[in-house]
Amino acid sequence: MRRAAPVALAAVSALVLAGCAGGGDAESTPTPTAAACMDVSSGDLSDGVKVEGDFGAAEPTATFDTPLETKKLERTVAIEGDGDETAAGDVVDVVISMFSSTSGERLVSQPAQLGVGDDTVLEAFGASIDCVPVGSRTVTVAPASAVYGDQGNETIGVAPGEAVVIVADVTGIVEEPTPEPLPTPAEWTENVPEVTFNGDEAPTVVIPDAPASTELQLKVLEEGDGATVGEGDSVTVQYEGINWATKESFDSSYSRGEPATFSTSGVITGFAAALVGQKVGTKLIVTIPPELGYGTDPAAHELGGQTLVFVVEIEDTQAAE
Repeated sequence: MRRAAPVALAAVSALVLAGCAGGGDAESTPTPTAAACMDVSSGDLSDGVKVEGDFGAAEPTATFDTPLETKKLERTVAIEGDGDETAAGDVVDVVISMFSSTSGERLVSQPAQLGVGDDTVLEAFGASIDCVPVGSRTVTVAPASAVYGDQGNETIGVAPGEAVVIVADVTGIVEEPTPEPLPTPAEWTENVPEVTFNGDEAPTVVIPDAPASTELQLKVLEEGDGATVGEGDSVTVQYEGINWATKESFDSSYSRGEPATFSTSGVITGFAAALVGQKVGTKLIVTIPPELGYGTDPAAHELGGQTLVFVVEIEDTQAAE
């Protein structure tokens, strides 16, 4: 029932994320606290890198003495922008270019979106976008310990223990879209499947031989008396997901032997709409049309175009922080 994640560029993941470099043991710095800036300053090495190329364009050139060796992270703001300053929690649009400290060769240059203060981003890349005005170009000289460590990154050509030079053009701060309000499920009164709960085992659900509903419909099988689930809450549930057309289960927390915990903002729309407003302890069944599930295109997702049925037991909810 989780939303399909956007397909990330493999090169971006291999480039900037801790755990994606070579053997997955890359070091990273803990996330700065909100509103705090990383303790990184300029130095002779970062000041000495000359960068040419239009701001925001891919494939700039960087000139510096090679081989460049350093054990200290340095960052110089080569171009200071006049936009809003990036802060922890922001997601920024940035053009990242990286150069070998040994040969001076440009290894990669591409746009990316990175989180400021995100501890899944390697220290050097975090430093390149931290607390700078939009429109800035930074030059970061990074020792191996701030990027890929002793294992290097074979995917993009960084040797074990090699330092790198990173040029980052911070082009904007990504504004989070205002989420659309969740739909309100209609009461499900006709062609409701028969449900028999079996303790810790998956419930028995009998789908009738009838056309699937084209609406989002819900029936409360047993009403709870606990806290009410709110939008964005972290909920803990047991659930069974069934394809109306095939009458077969496609996903089940029961089969995994433990309930699932997730944010209501991280699941398909119909599933979230079924949970929000319900109380802990509630057992329910919901039918979800394709447009509120995994879409109408079978080529885009294996459950595309399918009407889904979920039987859910709500065990707990925690308000979003």
